[in-house]
Amino acid sequence: MKILIIDDDVSIVELVKKGLAAESFMIESAADGERGSFMARTGAYCLIILDNCLPKLTGSEVLQEIREAKIYTPIIMLTIKSEMQDKETAFNLGADDYLTKPFLIEELLVRIKALLRRPLKIQTPNLRLGDLALNSQSGTFKRGGKEIYLTKREFCLLQYFFKRKGEVISRGEILENVWDYNSNPLSNSIETHIASLRRKINFGSRPDLIHTFPGRGYKLALKKTT
Repeated sequence: MKILIIDDDVSIVELVKKGLAAESFMIESAADGERGSFMARTGAYCLIILDNCLPKLTGSEVLQEIREAKIYTPIIMLTIKSEMQDKETAFNLGADDYLTKPFLIEELLVRIKALLRRPLKIQTPNLRLGDLALNSQSGTFKRGGKEIYLTKREFCLLQYFFKRKGEVISRGEILENVWDYNSNPLSNSIETHIASLRRKINFGSRPDLIHTFPGRGYKLALKKTT
């Protein structure tokens, strides 16, 4: 699962990255509100950690943009302010949790795990295609009622396909939103993961739902149409 950290404090970002990497999370970061808002609204993340004091856009402004874009990814706000009014503002804008700096990485991990246990705030119709669906309660994909075991990367990839269902997604978009920003664009890792994903969801000779468009990208759909 991939987490986005939006914070301009390098020491905080490195601390969080180190603590979360030990728990097998994939981590990406943004050092200003404008970049962070863009990544949050276009990427596929299981959780966002958002500092309130940021250059270009404040944390509150970023939070508002994310929620206005109908993105319901859980968000933990980080701030040096502990007044009740600040907390109330954050929760009213759509924050899921609030942590005051300085904090213990252990406490942050507890809060992250608690949020990830909650049912996803997403509409079921957007996460179903034929007999393939995401169970929002268990956070698992099933096809024909049978649960499909996916690696974390495969899960993020399929989740992103569902988010862009019916659209042709370029290799570059997949690389930017499912892989990290430092990935080698010449690597065949995307093709390898898509091939593995196809094998897993097409069990029992079920029709392929991930269609390749040479030179353009991939599309999740019931039928391959231009």
